[in-house]
Amino acid sequence: MATFVSPPASTTATKPAGSNPAVIGKEKVDYFNLPCPIPHDEIHREAMMSLKPELFEGLRFDFTKGLNQKFALSHSVLMGPTELPSQSSDTIKFPTAHYEFGANYLDPKLMLIGRIMTDGRLNARVKYDLSENLSLKATAQLTNEPHMSNVIANFDYKGKDYRSQFQLGNGALFGASYIQSVTPHLSLGGEVFWAGQHRKSGIGYAARYNNDKMVATGQVASTGLVVLSYVQKVHEKVSLASEFMYNHMSRDVTASFGYDYILRHCRLRGKIDSNGCVGALLEERLNMGLNFILSAEIDHQKKDYKFGFGLTVGE
Repeated sequence: MATFVSPPASTTATKPAGSNPAVIGKEKVDYFNLPCPIPHDEIHREAMMSLKPELFEGLRFDFTKGLNQKFALSHSVLMGPTELPSQSSDTIKFPTAHYEFGANYLDPKLMLIGRIMTDGRLNARVKYDLSENLSLKATAQLTNEPHMSNVIANFDYKGKDYRSQFQLGNGALFGASYIQSVTPHLSLGGEVFWAGQHRKSGIGYAARYNNDKMVATGQVASTGLVVLSYVQKVHEKVSLASEFMYNHMSRDVTASFGYDYILRHCRLRGKIDSNGCVGALLEERLNMGLNFILSAEIDHQKKDYKFGFGLTVGE
Protein backbone atom coordinates (compact mmCIF):
# COMPACT_ATOMS: atom_id res chain seq x y z
CA MET A 1 0.00 0.00 0.00
CA ALA A 2 1.41 3.37 -0.98
CA THR A 3 2.02 5.94 1.79
CA PHE A 4 1.71 9.72 1.44
CA VAL A 5 4.81 11.76 2.18
CA SER A 6 4.26 15.49 2.86
CA PRO A 7 6.47 17.86 0.87
CA PRO A 8 9.31 19.56 2.72
CA ALA A 9 8.57 22.95 4.27
CA SER A 10 9.59 26.01 2.24
CA THR A 11 12.90 27.46 3.32
CA THR A 12 11.77 30.99 2.60
CA ALA A 13 8.94 30.73 5.09
CA THR A 14 11.30 29.95 7.97
CA LYS A 15 13.70 32.88 7.32
CA PRO A 16 13.61 35.55 9.99
CA ALA A 17 12.27 38.89 8.85
CA GLY A 18 15.56 40.66 9.51
CA SER A 19 17.65 38.35 7.32
CA ASN A 20 16.77 40.18 4.11
CA PRO A 21 19.99 41.75 2.81
CA ALA A 22 18.08 44.84 1.76
CA VAL A 23 16.89 45.37 5.36
CA ILE A 24 20.18 44.64 7.16
CA GLY A 25 22.03 47.83 8.16
CA LYS A 26 18.97 50.08 7.93
CA GLU A 27 17.80 51.53 11.21
CA LYS A 28 14.27 52.84 11.52
CA VAL A 29 14.19 56.43 12.72
CA ASP A 30 11.62 57.40 15.32
CA TYR A 31 10.95 61.05 14.52
CA PHE A 32 8.77 61.41 17.62
CA ASN A 33 11.74 60.66 19.94
CA LEU A 34 14.59 62.77 18.57
CA PRO A 35 17.39 63.94 20.90
CA CYS A 36 17.49 67.47 22.25
CA PRO A 37 20.11 69.55 20.36
CA ILE A 38 22.78 71.71 21.96
CA PRO A 39 22.07 75.45 22.30
CA HIS A 40 22.23 77.54 19.13
CA ASP A 41 25.13 79.66 20.41
CA GLU A 42 27.24 76.53 21.12
CA ILE A 43 27.05 74.73 17.77
CA HIS A 44 30.79 75.36 17.16
CA ARG A 45 31.95 74.41 20.66
CA GLU A 46 34.03 71.34 19.65
CA ALA A 47 35.90 73.37 17.03
CA MET A 48 36.44 76.29 19.43
CA MET A 49 38.17 74.02 21.94
CA SER A 50 41.03 73.59 19.45
CA LEU A 51 40.86 76.79 17.40
CA LYS A 52 40.29 79.27 20.27
CA PRO A 53 42.55 78.26 23.19
CA GLU A 54 42.87 80.80 25.99
CA LEU A 55 46.30 82.17 25.04
CA PHE A 56 48.05 84.82 27.15
CA GLU A 57 51.35 86.67 27.37
CA GLY A 58 53.63 87.11 30.39
CA LEU A 59 53.28 85.60 33.86
CA ARG A 60 49.99 84.24 35.20
CA PHE A 61 49.19 82.81 38.62
CA ASP A 62 45.76 81.52 39.70
CA PHE A 63 44.84 80.31 43.17
CA THR A 64 41.44 78.89 44.13
CA LYS A 65 40.43 78.00 47.67
CA GLY A 66 37.17 76.19 48.41
CA LEU A 67 35.56 77.27 51.68
CA ASN A 68 32.86 74.60 51.47
CA GLN A 69 31.21 72.39 48.88
CA LYS A 70 29.41 75.33 47.23
CA PHE A 71 31.50 78.44 47.85
CA ALA A 72 35.07 79.20 46.76
CA LEU A 73 37.38 82.23 46.49
CA SER A 74 39.97 82.84 43.78
CA HIS A 75 43.00 85.09 43.35
CA SER A 76 44.68 85.80 40.00
CA VAL A 77 47.81 87.76 39.13
CA LEU A 78 48.76 88.61 35.54
CA MET A 79 51.96 90.42 34.63
CA GLY A 80 52.52 91.07 30.95
CA PRO A 81 52.37 93.67 28.20
CA THR A 82 49.18 95.29 26.96
CA GLU A 83 48.70 96.23 23.32
CA LEU A 84 47.79 99.79 22.36
CA PRO A 85 45.74 100.62 19.26
CA SER A 86 47.92 101.99 16.47
CA GLN A 87 47.33 103.08 12.89
CA SER A 88 50.62 101.55 11.76
CA SER A 89 51.24 97.85 11.21
CA ASP A 90 53.67 97.73 14.17
CA THR A 91 52.36 96.48 17.51
CA ILE A 92 52.84 98.89 20.42
CA LYS A 93 53.01 97.35 23.91
CA PHE A 94 53.64 98.62 27.42
CA PRO A 95 54.14 96.55 30.60
CA THR A 96 51.21 96.17 32.99
CA ALA A 97 50.20 94.13 36.03
CA HIS A 98 46.72 93.18 37.23
CA TYR A 99 45.27 91.52 40.29
CA GLU A 100 41.84 89.89 40.15
CA PHE A 101 39.70 88.75 43.05
CA GLY A 102 36.86 86.31 42.45
CA ALA A 103 34.09 84.46 44.22
CA ASN A 104 32.23 81.37 43.01
CA TYR A 105 28.98 79.89 44.24
CA LEU A 106 27.94 76.59 42.63
CA ASP A 107 24.63 74.91 43.32
CA PRO A 108 22.64 72.41 41.24
CA LYS A 109 20.11 75.17 40.42
CA LEU A 110 22.15 78.36 40.92
CA MET A 111 25.59 79.43 39.73
CA LEU A 112 27.16 82.79 40.66
CA ILE A 113 30.61 83.84 39.42
CA GLY A 114 32.13 87.27 40.06
CA ARG A 115 35.50 88.83 39.22
CA ILE A 116 36.79 92.31 40.11
CA MET A 117 40.14 93.77 38.97
CA THR A 118 42.35 96.48 40.38
CA ASP A 119 41.44 98.88 37.55
CA GLY A 120 37.78 98.79 38.61
CA ARG A 121 36.39 96.37 36.04
CA LEU A 122 33.76 93.91 37.25
CA ASN A 123 32.69 90.72 35.46
CA ALA A 124 29.74 88.69 36.70
CA ARG A 125 27.87 85.60 35.48
CA VAL A 126 24.60 84.17 36.75
CA LYS A 127 22.78 80.95 35.82
CA TYR A 128 19.54 80.06 37.55
CA ASP A 129 17.18 77.19 36.69
CA LEU A 130 13.66 78.62 36.99
CA SER A 131 12.18 75.20 36.21
CA GLU A 132 13.25 71.88 34.77
CA ASN A 133 13.15 73.27 31.22
CA LEU A 134 13.56 77.05 31.68
CA SER A 135 16.76 78.73 32.83
CA LEU A 136 18.05 82.29 33.14
CA LYS A 137 21.60 83.23 32.13
CA ALA A 138 23.04 86.70 32.62
CA THR A 139 26.46 88.25 32.07
CA ALA A 140 27.65 91.72 33.08
CA GLN A 141 30.82 93.65 32.29
CA LEU A 142 30.95 96.88 34.28
CA THR A 143 33.67 99.53 33.99
CA ASN A 144 34.33 103.13 34.97
CA GLU A 145 34.56 104.20 31.32
CA PRO A 146 31.35 105.75 29.98
CA HIS A 147 29.24 103.71 27.54
CA MET A 148 31.56 100.68 27.92
CA SER A 149 29.49 98.60 30.34
CA ASN A 150 27.44 95.68 29.00
CA VAL A 151 24.66 93.61 30.54
CA ILE A 152 23.00 90.71 28.68
CA ALA A 153 20.26 88.37 29.92
CA ASN A 154 19.19 85.14 28.19
CA PHE A 155 16.11 83.02 28.79
CA ASP A 156 16.73 79.44 27.59
CA TYR A 157 13.95 76.92 27.12
CA LYS A 158 14.84 73.26 26.62
CA GLY A 159 12.17 71.23 24.84
CA LYS A 160 12.01 67.54 24.03
CA ASP A 161 13.77 67.86 20.66
CA TYR A 162 14.40 71.61 20.38
CA ARG A 163 15.84 74.62 22.19
CA SER A 164 14.82 78.25 22.08
CA GLN A 165 16.42 81.38 23.50
CA PHE A 166 15.38 84.99 24.02
CA GLN A 167 18.01 87.66 24.67
CA LEU A 168 17.86 91.15 26.17
CA GLY A 169 20.75 93.58 26.53
CA ASN A 170 21.55 97.21 27.20
CA GLY A 171 21.62 99.48 24.17
CA ALA A 172 18.18 98.19 23.10
CA LEU A 173 19.54 94.77 22.15
CA PHE A 174 16.96 92.10 21.38
CA GLY A 175 17.61 88.63 20.02
CA ALA A 176 15.97 85.25 19.61
CA SER A 177 17.18 81.86 18.40
CA TYR A 178 15.68 78.43 17.79
CA ILE A 179 17.25 75.06 16.93
CA GLN A 180 15.40 71.84 16.09
CA SER A 181 16.53 68.23 15.68
CA VAL A 182 15.28 66.92 12.34
CA THR A 183 17.10 63.56 12.48
CA PRO A 184 19.06 61.81 15.26
CA HIS A 185 22.26 63.45 13.94
CA LEU A 186 21.13 66.62 12.15
CA SER A 187 19.76 69.82 13.70
CA LEU A 188 18.76 73.07 12.01
CA GLY A 189 18.29 76.49 13.56
CA GLY A 190 18.00 80.21 13.04
CA GLU A 191 18.40 83.50 14.89
CA VAL A 192 17.35 87.15 14.64
CA PHE A 193 18.63 90.24 16.47
CA TRP A 194 18.04 93.97 16.67
CA ALA A 195 20.57 96.45 18.13
CA GLY A 196 18.60 99.66 18.60
CA GLN A 197 21.56 101.75 19.73
CA HIS A 198 23.46 101.10 16.49
CA ARG A 199 20.37 100.71 14.29
CA LYS A 200 21.47 97.27 13.08
CA SER A 201 19.50 94.10 12.57
CA GLY A 202 20.26 90.67 11.19
CA ILE A 203 19.05 87.16 10.61
CA GLY A 204 21.05 83.95 10.46
CA TYR A 205 20.72 80.24 9.76
CA ALA A 206 22.74 77.34 11.18
CA ALA A 207 23.10 73.59 10.68
CA ARG A 208 24.93 70.96 12.71
CA TYR A 209 25.60 67.30 11.92
CA ASN A 210 27.33 65.08 14.47
CA ASN A 211 27.98 61.43 15.20
CA ASP A 212 30.51 59.46 17.22
CA LYS A 213 33.41 60.31 14.87
CA MET A 214 32.81 63.80 13.50
CA VAL A 215 31.01 67.13 13.90
CA ALA A 216 30.24 69.42 10.95
CA THR A 217 28.61 72.84 11.34
CA GLY A 218 27.64 75.71 9.07
CA GLN A 219 26.37 79.20 9.80
CA VAL A 220 25.26 82.00 7.46
CA ALA A 221 24.12 85.48 8.51
CA SER A 222 22.67 88.47 6.70
CA THR A 223 25.57 90.53 8.07
CA GLY A 224 27.75 88.82 5.44
CA LEU A 225 29.40 86.27 7.71
CA VAL A 226 29.80 82.64 6.63
CA VAL A 227 31.38 80.13 9.04
CA LEU A 228 32.02 76.45 8.29
CA SER A 229 33.72 74.10 10.76
CA TYR A 230 34.59 70.41 10.85
CA VAL A 231 35.94 68.29 13.73
CA GLN A 232 37.25 64.76 13.22
CA LYS A 233 37.65 62.57 16.30
CA VAL A 234 40.73 60.57 15.33
CA HIS A 235 40.93 58.86 18.72
CA GLU A 236 39.18 59.02 22.05
CA LYS A 237 41.77 61.59 23.16
CA VAL A 238 42.75 63.14 19.82
CA SER A 239 40.63 65.42 17.63
CA LEU A 240 41.42 67.61 14.62
CA ALA A 241 39.46 70.73 13.73
CA SER A 242 39.23 73.06 10.74
CA GLU A 243 37.31 76.27 10.12
CA PHE A 244 36.56 78.48 7.14
CA MET A 245 35.36 82.03 7.76
CA TYR A 246 34.29 84.54 5.10
CA ASN A 247 33.02 88.08 5.60
CA HIS A 248 31.19 89.35 2.51
CA MET A 249 31.21 92.97 3.73
CA SER A 250 34.96 93.28 4.33
CA ARG A 251 35.99 90.53 1.86
CA ASP A 252 38.10 88.88 4.56
CA VAL A 253 38.75 85.15 4.23
CA THR A 254 40.39 83.06 6.96
CA ALA A 255 41.04 79.32 7.09
CA SER A 256 42.19 77.70 10.35
CA PHE A 257 43.38 74.27 11.41
CA GLY A 258 43.68 73.08 15.01
CA TYR A 259 44.22 70.03 17.18
CA ASP A 260 43.34 68.88 20.69
CA TYR A 261 45.50 66.15 22.21
CA ILE A 262 44.76 64.84 25.72
CA LEU A 263 47.63 62.87 27.29
CA ARG A 264 47.74 61.14 30.64
CA HIS A 265 48.95 64.17 32.61
CA CYS A 266 48.66 67.03 30.14
CA ARG A 267 46.54 68.56 27.40
CA LEU A 268 47.96 70.16 24.26
CA ARG A 269 45.94 72.42 21.99
CA GLY A 270 47.11 74.44 19.02
CA LYS A 271 46.06 76.15 15.81
CA ILE A 272 47.40 77.73 12.63
CA ASP A 273 45.53 79.98 10.21
CA SER A 274 45.95 81.41 6.73
CA ASN A 275 47.04 84.79 8.13
CA GLY A 276 50.29 83.28 9.35
CA CYS A 277 49.29 83.10 13.03
CA VAL A 278 50.40 80.02 15.00
CA GLY A 279 49.43 79.33 18.61
CA ALA A 280 49.68 76.55 21.18
CA LEU A 281 48.63 75.99 24.79
CA LEU A 282 50.03 73.27 27.05
CA GLU A 283 48.42 72.40 30.40
CA GLU A 284 50.58 70.03 32.45
CA ARG A 285 49.26 68.47 35.65
CA LEU A 286 52.18 68.36 38.07
CA ASN A 287 50.24 67.13 41.08
CA MET A 288 46.74 67.03 42.50
CA GLY A 289 45.51 70.62 42.34
CA LEU A 290 48.70 71.97 40.71
CA ASN A 291 48.89 72.71 36.97
CA PHE A 292 51.64 74.28 34.89
CA ILE A 293 50.65 76.26 31.78
CA LEU A 294 52.70 77.24 28.73
CA SER A 295 51.30 79.58 26.07
CA ALA A 296 52.81 80.71 22.76
CA GLU A 297 51.50 82.66 19.79
CA ILE A 298 53.41 83.88 16.74
CA ASP A 299 51.91 86.24 14.19
CA HIS A 300 54.28 86.21 11.22
CA GLN A 301 52.34 88.84 9.30
CA LYS A 302 52.43 91.42 12.12
CA LYS A 303 55.79 90.18 13.45
CA ASP A 304 54.22 89.85 16.88
CA TYR A 305 55.46 87.16 19.27
CA LYS A 306 53.74 86.27 22.54
CA PHE A 307 54.95 83.83 25.16
CA GLY A 308 53.54 83.14 28.59
CA PHE A 309 53.77 80.68 31.47
CA GLY A 310 51.71 80.26 34.60
CA LEU A 311 50.64 78.13 37.55
CA THR A 312 47.16 77.13 38.64
CA VAL A 313 46.72 76.04 42.26
CA GLY A 314 43.47 74.55 43.51
CA GLU A 315 40.60 72.73 41.84
